[in-house]
Amino acid sequence: MNLRSFRFSFLAILLAFGFIPLLAAQTVAQETGAKHIAAATIPSQNLLQPSELAQMLQTPQKPLVLQVGSHVLYAEAHIPGSEYVGAAGTPAGIQALRERVSSLKKDQLIVIYCGCCPWGKCPNMGPAFEQLHALGFTNVKALYIADNFGTDWVDKGLPVAKGR
Repeated sequence: MNLRSFRFSFLAILLAFGFIPLLAAQTVAQETGAKHIAAATIPSQNLLQPSELAQMLQTPQKPLVLQVGSHVLYAEAHIPGSEYVGAAGTPAGIQALRERVSSLKKDQLIVIYCGCCPWGKCPNMGPAFEQLHALGFTNVKALYIADNFGTDWVDKGLPVAKGR
């Protein structure tokens, strides 16, 4: 096998296994300063199920709920009382998250959620969770949305607000 054939075969293997998009995403992340951290890295003891959060929202001691995903998704439907802070998969979203929590006590209960896509593909939850822990927050929960916000929250009849 000559070098040209080897390069073609190697490129074909990379394409077949989806490595080219992965390499492209890493390049974009390096250029923008964004860091992809998988949602699956969030420890299970820090996960909340949608029904658990819905119950917590009925109590006088409501947590601070921050939406760390798409603004379009937030405007379409979001958890009542939640605040949009920005897509945490971007440097601007991480900065907005830092600014929002800067005046809070480190033991404040904070619940983050996104719901843009299936949990395993979410670009926002991992970075948001990691950032909050890096800032010293000790009571951070992540809303586990297996498929998307529509399926796992709205379609289950849980409370929804719309707009801004």
